[in-house]
Amino acid sequence: MSGRWIPAGRTHAFSAKAGQQAMPVTSSNEADKARRFREAALPYLDDVYTLARYLLRDPSDADDAVQECYLRALKHFDGYRGPAMKPWLFAILRNVCRAEFARRAAAPTAAIEDAPETAEQAPLWHEAPETPEAQILKERDAATIRRLVEALAEPFKETFVLREINNLSYREIADAVGAPVGTVMSRLARARAMLRSAWLAEQE
Repeated sequence: MSGRWIPAGRTHAFSAKAGQQAMPVTSSNEADKARRFREAALPYLDDVYTLARYLLRDPSDADDAVQECYLRALKHFDGYRGPAMKPWLFAILRNVCRAEFARRAAAPTAAIEDAPETAEQAPLWHEAPETPEAQILKERDAATIRRLVEALAEPFKETFVLREINNLSYREIADAVGAPVGTVMSRLARARAMLRSAWLAEQE
């Protein structure tokens, strides 16, 4: 299903804004560190923002979370030794978002039992010929899917977004969320099953 999902906020305007805010002017002693960090981290800015939008659901909160994520990453960049940059940034962003959830005093999420790994689910829809009418239907479907993804419980939603939108491997997702690969696969299978059920219910 990779490539069929529409990100919830990839925007060049945001990238430029966040890039400036997340990379403050530094002293000459830190100029090289800032340059290396920009080269390593800024290419993933849109991906980090997409995940923030899905987790927080609010563009302004997502802006703030991404800025805080990049500031923390820059602060600890000297000690960074892995994993890969993209999963590392996602892991930092998850901590930022969890702090925001705590600040909102949201009710704790009920315990979630991970379902056993299942076979790959079929895509929720098949590609239609690229006619104007088909494009309208695709855009409508994409909006529906975004809404259904946002309605998933957090562990399933973030796993689905990391895999289907950000194209991380199971191992990279495991590194980002701090869970075994088997748990990642189980959550992804269950997220796909829940989305498929919700999608079919929408069509009735």
